[in-house]
Amino acid sequence: MELLPAIRKSIIAFVLLPTLLYAGIPPTLQSDASQRMTKDIMNRAYITPKRIVTKYAGCKNNLIKDEHYLLERGNGQSEMNRKKCCIMTSTETEKASLLLDFGSELHGGLKLVMGSSSRREPSLVRIRFGESVGEANSTTSNSEWKVGFSTDDHAKRDIIMEIPRDGMIEIGNTGFRFVRLDLLQNNATISLKEISAILRYRDIPYLGSFECNDQRLNKIWITGAYTVHLNMQEFLWDGIKRDRVVWLGDMHPELMTISRVFGYNEVIPNSLDLACKQFPLPNWMNGMSAYSLWYLINQYEWYHQTGDIDFLKKHSDYISGLIHLINGKVDDAGNETLAPARFLDWPSSGNKAGVEAGYRALIVWAMQDAHQLSLKLGNTSDAQLCLDIINRMKKKILPHNNLKQAASLMAIAGLMDPQQACDEVVSVGGGKGFSTFYGYYMLEALAKAGEYEKAIDIINTFWGAMLDLGATTFWEDFNLDWIPNAAPIDEPVPAGKKDIHGDFGAYCYPGFRHSLCHGWSSGPTTWLSDHVLGIKIVDVEHKQISIEPHLGKLEWAKGTYPTPWGVIEVSHEKKADGKITTKVKLPKGVKQI
Repeated sequence: MELLPAIRKSIIAFVLLPTLLYAGIPPTLQSDASQRMTKDIMNRAYITPKRIVTKYAGCKNNLIKDEHYLLERGNGQSEMNRKKCCIMTSTETEKASLLLDFGSELHGGLKLVMGSSSRREPSLVRIRFGESVGEANSTTSNSEWKVGFSTDDHAKRDIIMEIPRDGMIEIGNTGFRFVRLDLLQNNATISLKEISAILRYRDIPYLGSFECNDQRLNKIWITGAYTVHLNMQEFLWDGIKRDRVVWLGDMHPELMTISRVFGYNEVIPNSLDLACKQFPLPNWMNGMSAYSLWYLINQYEWYHQTGDIDFLKKHSDYISGLIHLINGKVDDAGNETLAPARFLDWPSSGNKAGVEAGYRALIVWAMQDAHQLSLKLGNTSDAQLCLDIINRMKKKILPHNNLKQAASLMAIAGLMDPQQACDEVVSVGGGKGFSTFYGYYMLEALAKAGEYEKAIDIINTFWGAMLDLGATTFWEDFNLDWIPNAAPIDEPVPAGKKDIHGDFGAYCYPGFRHSLCHGWSSGPTTWLSDHVLGIKIVDVEHKQISIEPHLGKLEWAKGTYPTPWGVIEVSHEKKADGKITTKVKLPKGVKQI
C-alpha cells in the first residue's frame, strides 16, 4: 500500500538525519565532529588597502617599487607568473617599510599573498597593527603602561615573524585600521602580490536607521552603530583591541545601541549567561559592585526591549540572590557597605565625593529596575524588598560635587530635579567634562530636563570632534581639552603637533593603549533614535509604543526602529510655523499611545 505523503516524508527525513546534521563537514571528520568541532559563528571578508600612507619611512633609496598593485583587489591566490607585485628591498644600511591605511577601523588580521623573493628560506618581517598612524609606528612597552607607547597585552599587534615566498600566510587578531610592514633582513628582496585586511564580523542587517538634514549627526549615528557592531564577536566585548572581554557596565550602552540598530541578537543573552557563570554570587560582576548593579539594569532594559520572559526566568534566581545580597549591605539609616571600591567611569575617579553620590544613585536606579523585574517574575516579596532598599537609600542623598556623571545619575534615578542637575553642572561648559561612557547618561539627563537642543549641540561638539580627528569608530576616552594643537589619527604627526592618540590618556589607557573602538561610547546612536525620532517601547507585553519627536533646530528626521514585532518607520518634518508633521508605519498589532 502506498504510504501517506506525510509519513513518507517523515521516514525520509529520519533516514537523512545524520547526513543533515553533518552537512558540509568532510566525511572523514563526521564520526566525532560533534565532540571536537565548534563552528565559527563569525563571518570573514578580505579588504584591500585604501591608500599608502608612507612608502619609505626614512629610506633614501628606491627600496619599494610598484606598490600601487597592493591597492588593487586580488583573488587571494599566489600565482606562478609572479606579475603585478610590489617589490620591497633591503640593503646593508636601509630597510624597506610600508604603512597602509585600510580606510576604517576593523577587527581581524592580515593576509599576505607572496610572490618570489631573493631567499629560498622564509624572510623576516615586522608587522605592526595600529588604530592610528601613530600606533602603527609606535614602540611597544608591555611592562609599563605609559604615554607615547603602545601595548599588545590583550591582542598581539606588534609581531616579528617569518613569511614564505610564493605562498600565503594569515597573521594576527586585533582591532586596527593601519598596518606597517618592515623588511628586517639585510640584502633581501620580497614580492607582495596582495596585502588584505581580514575583517571578522557578524553578518547581520542594520534594521534601525537614522537620517536628518544634519549630515554630521547622520555620521555620528552610524559610527556609533558600527562601533558596537565590531564588538559583537562571539560575546559582546568592550573594545576590539582591548580588553576584548565582557564588562557588565560597558555593556549597557552597547545593549541599548544593539536593540535600536539590530533588534534582538543572541550576543546579549549569551554574554549575560557567561557573566553569571564567571561571577557566581556572592561575587560581584567583574569584581566590582557597580557592575553587578549594571547587570540588573541590563536585564531590565533587555526585557523591556525584547519581552523575552523565558530568558528573564532563567536568571530569576541570580536576580533574587543579588537583590538579597545588596539588601544585607544597606542599613536602616541608608548607609551602605556594598564594597570599599566605588567606580563610575575612569575620568570621574579624582572626584571622590562626586563618585560617592553617583554610586548611591546607581544603587537606587538598579533597585528601581530590579523592582520591575521582580514584578514581571511574580516575586512580590523581592519587589517589596527593592522598594525598602530604595527608601533607605533616599534617607542619605549626597551632593553631586560638580561631577556631571553624578548629577546625571541622580537625575535618572529621581534623586534630583533634572533641570536643576543640568543648570548646576551637566549643561555647564557644554561638552566640557563629558566622557565617552557616561556622556550617554549626561545626554539622558538633558532629555529629562527637556534640553534637547543642548544635547544635540553637545553630540555634534563632543562626538563630532572625534570624527574631525579621523575617527571611524568612537573611542574609549576623549576630552575636548586634547584638541588644541593635536594632529588627527590618519596622518603622520607633524613636528610641533600632539598625537591625539599617543600623547593623551590616563588610568588604564595611557598613550596608544587607549582603544579607538569602544562600545560604551555609542550613546548618541541610542539617544538620537529615542529622542529625535522619538520612538520608545512603552509596554512590550501589550505591543504599545510611543512616538514623540524632538527635532530641536533640525528641519526633518526619519528612520527605522526594530521591535519584537517588526520594524517601525517614521518621518518627521518641521513646518514653517514650527509644528511637526509625522508619518508612521507600524507593524501589525502594534499600538501607538
